[in-house]
Amino acid sequence: MDYPVSVDENGLNLKPEKMEKEKLYHCVFKNKAMLVFKDSQDVLNCYEIEQEDLVEEIRKCNDDKELEKLFESYVKGQNLKN
Repeated sequence: MDYPVSVDENGLNLKPEKMEKEKLYHCVFKNKAMLVFKDSQDVLNCYEIEQEDLVEEIRKCNDDKELEKLFESYVKGQNLKN
């Protein structure tokens, strides 16, 4: 299956029909990480991260599982709660 989130010179491209519900997708565009997921009601949610060190860590992730582990570690390190 094609990855449903991509970027080109014009910006972010989404293929919501190819997204699984409640799964996090990501890409990097102009030094910003873009996080996208489709919730259980088929609503698209998109978040933009500009924090340089975090964007660099996201850029190193090879797949979505690595991304989820990165965020779990980040949340623990920042003492953030759900």
